[in-house]
Amino acid sequence: MTDEQRKVINALYELEVNDSHATHDHINKEALYRFIENLKVALFYNYYKCEITKDSLDAKLLESYNDFKEALTEVIDKYQDKIDEFFKFLPELRTELMKDVEITFNGDPASYSYEEIISTYPGFMAIYCYRVAHKFYEMGMKHLSRLISEYAHSKTGIDIHAGAKIGNPFFIDHGTGIVIGETAVIGDNCKLYQGVTLGAMSLKKGRQLMNTKRHPTLLNNVVIYSGSSIFGGDTVIGNNVTIGSNVEIKESVPDNTVVRGNK
Repeated sequence: MTDEQRKVINALYELEVNDSHATHDHINKEALYRFIENLKVALFYNYYKCEITKDSLDAKLLESYNDFKEALTEVIDKYQDKIDEFFKFLPELRTELMKDVEITFNGDPASYSYEEIISTYPGFMAIYCYRVAHKFYEMGMKHLSRLISEYAHSKTGIDIHAGAKIGNPFFIDHGTGIVIGETAVIGDNCKLYQGVTLGAMSLKKGRQLMNTKRHPTLLNNVVIYSGSSIFGGDTVIGNNVTIGSNVEIKESVPDNTVVRGNK
């Protein structure tokens, strides 16, 4: 190694050790992604395998558990209690997800089976990853939850922040290009089509807006068709509202309203 190379390494070392922003919350992404995929199979094992036994399910869950522990190897002492807490949540998680499958099946005449939805639908994959990520977000594991959200984003083209609060059931049809911000709230039995944005009005103030309600609220039984955008933390879309395609909304919409789409 030359003297010039050593100078570069020393300079980089000084920059890194004096970087006060590093959290050292290191996560093995490859193991985390295996955990996401294996947990999905474990939660719906009877839709992936012809036969299910307690032993086979136990083996698949153990595989998921080990993947998760590997993902958190460098911070396992910090998060062991949270790992155990998450796995206690799995029966509740599956119940919620089955409601999401049911609303998708009943609402989409192109679907032929629950298996098809669970194994192929990008909308359901995004919802599954969101519900997992949201639990970790609530548990304070923000970096981990963001990694899961971005994994879903890369796989499906659907960007749901783990901090959003989404009711049950929830239906995403097609889904590509959907964006749901951190402080968005979505009620029960809502349906979004591709290209919908639930966004912030303006981010000019940057981090000064942290911990403020920046994204809209949808109450129950709301349908938003493709390409529409709804902005603002004070914007509330009422119960039983239908919003057509390619509409921009920055003000609240009362219950039982139909907002016609733009041609």
